[in-house]
Amino acid sequence: MSDLLDLAIKNLRDTLGLALEYKPEDAALVLFDEENALTRLLVDAYRTILPTAEFLKVSDATGDEIRAKFKAMPKGGLVILVQSTNFRLNEFRFRLEIFACGLKTIEHIHLNRMSEEQWPTYLESLAYDPTYFRPLGHALKQRLDTCKQVTVKCGDATLTYESPMEEAKLNVGDYNGMTNIGGTFPIGEVFTEPKDLSKTNGDLLVYGFAGMDHLVQLHDPFPATIREGIFYAPHAPQAFQEILAMVRLQERMLVREFGLGLNPAMGRTRMVNDITAYERMTGLHLSLGEKHGVYKKPGLEAGKTRYHVDIFVAADQIKVDDEVVFEGGKYRV
Repeated sequence: MSDLLDLAIKNLRDTLGLALEYKPEDAALVLFDEENALTRLLVDAYRTILPTAEFLKVSDATGDEIRAKFKAMPKGGLVILVQSTNFRLNEFRFRLEIFACGLKTIEHIHLNRMSEEQWPTYLESLAYDPTYFRPLGHALKQRLDTCKQVTVKCGDATLTYESPMEEAKLNVGDYNGMTNIGGTFPIGEVFTEPKDLSKTNGDLLVYGFAGMDHLVQLHDPFPATIREGIFYAPHAPQAFQEILAMVRLQERMLVREFGLGLNPAMGRTRMVNDITAYERMTGLHLSLGEKHGVYKKPGLEAGKTRYHVDIFVAADQIKVDDEVVFEGGKYRV
């Protein structure tokens, strides 16, 4: 356990200093629970890194008392959420209220979803190297923002996006010019979606998804097809068929998000069960369903769309226009 604590301390200290530019004199508040051993380990790490911070166990205070705590903090202060599940005040997410107060935040969420064997992977995914994440993220964004076509190869299967992409969003620990500083960790992602969803066509192989229990499952890659932006997978595992059936009861099986995970600690052979963390894995994930609130599309009204189901693609190669940007499990830009 001491080795894991040391790893957590090192990686969280780097994240605080290099990504969030936290300084020892800055105000800090850590909100936590004690329902899970990984949660307790992270809290111990933060106690070492932040000796002057205030630590508050969420069950020891009311929602209004917690709100009053962070609303009294000076702008630019730091609030850290260490959650075995997911804290909520009424129907609003803590993180959004914290941002509204001009505070930085780090959110660890659903820590109870990860088995003890996955703790080292999760802790390694918290490492932050700005010389890796920032140049790679910006290089991919520049290519996606200006491309006319994206091609994904999965063995003999080919998936083609014959549409320009929406302006890509970055989650690489570079908050220059951003109003909100911080977010859910681990980080490492560039995501977008096609401007014309109907221009997505072809075949692909899927190897992972979150089941009804919200835990990531990995499978032998199974075939799927996309026609005019609609996803089909008649030969998928039964657990995935149940997900598809649930979505189809209420909305179309649109393919929206095109997400490139950058986090080197996770990949096809090294995973964690929490979907929020694993979607940062090195490789490609897509979303199924009509919900992707970052981008507005005609006929898809925010607040009325419901499903955003992440799937993980066994991509051997990704080309943006004529340039190979991903091959053999690594980025090439």
